[in-house]
Amino acid sequence: MKTSEGYQLINPGDLFWRPSNLMKIPNADYLERTGSEKMGARLWRLPPRSANTLHRHIRAEEFYFVLEGTGRMRVGEATLTVPRYGGVWVRPELLRQVFNDTDEEVLWLIFGAPEELEFLQGSKSKMDLSLIYPTDPTQLPKELSGATWPPAEPASGGR
Repeated sequence: MKTSEGYQLINPGDLFWRPSNLMKIPNADYLERTGSEKMGARLWRLPPRSANTLHRHIRAEEFYFVLEGTGRMRVGEATLTVPRYGGVWVRPELLRQVFNDTDEEVLWLIFGAPEELEFLQGSKSKMDLSLIYPTDPTQLPKELSGATWPPAEPASGGR
C-alpha cells in the first residue's frame, strides 16, 4: 500500500465481495481501503434475471460501465441497452436502476463522485433514506415481469 505516497494499487485478490443489503447483488468496493472521500467505485455482478435498487443520489454523479455481458438500465423514463465496454453517465437526481433480463451474468463497474459520506459504514449521520429511495427501491423493471428478486433468505437450521 502506498496511500501515504498518494496512490494505492488494488489487486483483484484484495477485493472483498459481499451481497448488497436490499437486493443481494454481489459487489466489491474498490476504494473502501483507500479512505477516499471524493469518489466511490464498485464492481457489481448481476446474476441472470436480477436487478439492483431503484435509487437516486443527493450529490453524486455516477458513471456506469459494462465490463462483461450486455447491460440493461433504466434512467428516469428511459430504458437503455449498454454494450460491453459501453458506459452511461447519470446526474444525481435522476432515478436509476441496473438490471439483467438475460440468462448470462453481467459485470458492471460503477463510479460515483463526490462520495456521499452519509452512506459509508460507521457514519454517525441519520440520513433520510427517502432522498435516495423516493419509491420502493426493490421494485423490478417491467422487463423482469414474472421474475422474483431478491432471492429468499435461506431458513436458519437452528444449529
